[in-house]
Amino acid sequence: MPDSHPQQPHSSGSSGSSGSDSTGSGAVLLCGARLTDGRTVDVRLGGGRIEAVGTAGSLSAHAARVDLGGYLLLPAAAEPHAHGDTALSADVAGPVSYDVPDVQRRATEAALLQLGHGATALRSHVRIGDVQGLGPMEAVLQARRSLRGLVDLTAVAVPRLLTGVAGADGLAMLRDAVKMGASVVGGCPDLDPDPTGYAEAVLELAAEHGCPVDLHTDGDDPARLGRLAAMAGGLRAGVTIGPCGGLGRLPRDVASRTSDQLAAAGVTVVCLPQGGCGSAERRGVAPVRLLRAAGVRVAAGSGAMRDVSNPVGRGDPLEAAYLLASRCGLRPEDAYGAVSGAARAAMGLPEVRVEAGFPAELLAVRGDRLAGALSLAYSRIVVHRGRVVARTSAVREYCDSAAAVALDLPRQGRSTGAAPGRAKGDEASS
Repeated sequence: MPDSHPQQPHSSGSSGSSGSDSTGSGAVLLCGARLTDGRTVDVRLGGGRIEAVGTAGSLSAHAARVDLGGYLLLPAAAEPHAHGDTALSADVAGPVSYDVPDVQRRATEAALLQLGHGATALRSHVRIGDVQGLGPMEAVLQARRSLRGLVDLTAVAVPRLLTGVAGADGLAMLRDAVKMGASVVGGCPDLDPDPTGYAEAVLELAAEHGCPVDLHTDGDDPARLGRLAAMAGGLRAGVTIGPCGGLGRLPRDVASRTSDQLAAAGVTVVCLPQGGCGSAERRGVAPVRLLRAAGVRVAAGSGAMRDVSNPVGRGDPLEAAYLLASRCGLRPEDAYGAVSGAARAAMGLPEVRVEAGFPAELLAVRGDRLAGALSLAYSRIVVHRGRVVARTSAVREYCDSAAAVALDLPRQGRSTGAAPGRAKGDEASS
């Protein structure tokens, strides 16, 4: 069961701005984009899908044209582990408000920021119960409706307790959240007095409703992870766990055996290279290379976005990929795959390739190679359902330098008559 369901695209528009670009129902021609294999191509989009890919200049169409000269074209990123209900709350004076309008505003702004970074699908974990009840879930679902056509947003219901006398209310509220529109059930078994019982309750409810499961766990108890793997094997909709930083603190042989169990059960692990989140009391990144070697699908998410758990969290999938490459030693292609293909698979979304017939979920980043894009990913153009929905343009300028001239170093120079702040060769094509 995918996180989000396709919606009818809006009517066609011009390509003059991110808010009025051609929609999934109109044609768009992406011109002169560079692919990771080194080819420079034109890509024609229509009906929310990629219609054709050809050598630069070979495709013609009555379509809005987007110049991607100087850009690397990639499958769009996805965000498998966001927290829209608490996002952007770190700087709030006094207690954080969980009134529906306040949560909806934060969740909407956070989703748009992440869309600008290149994530066209988001999975947001939403706490329910306690004094807030179902208010945060209502707010995130309202944000999802308001963002339709820009970004696909999914809500994960996260109850606090599910076992014992206190857990009865949590279980009832979890059922209510699913009825409201939460399409994934989750939670944090580590915080329940009976973690195994908590996981069993979530998996049973998920099987009853045909929902995927996404659980917060530090992963520092191999026996508990083994039991979870044994229970998860039969759930067709899929089971995801994360951030599993504790798995990296276990002895290597123990972590290896546990990874084998997770792989056999088809459990996906979502790591958080940028930091933890509110339900993860201990920091650390999951042993990504060990998990991948065992055959576990490993995706990467952002976790907290400028809340008390990470006041500087950026929610940028390319930063997560950069950290996987620089800290965990993954190849740039594998690191980016963790925030794109693996993240989409974890969310039950279809695969994206820059090939005819695939969904038009794309990210163009200024640069010509993936390693450089992960290092200096400033200017970006985001395509969702076949239309440009977000643009970010960065301009870098330097004072005149005799050394730069003598060495013929590449630099952006202001063109004659250009508007202040506009650099030659950057914003003109972005």
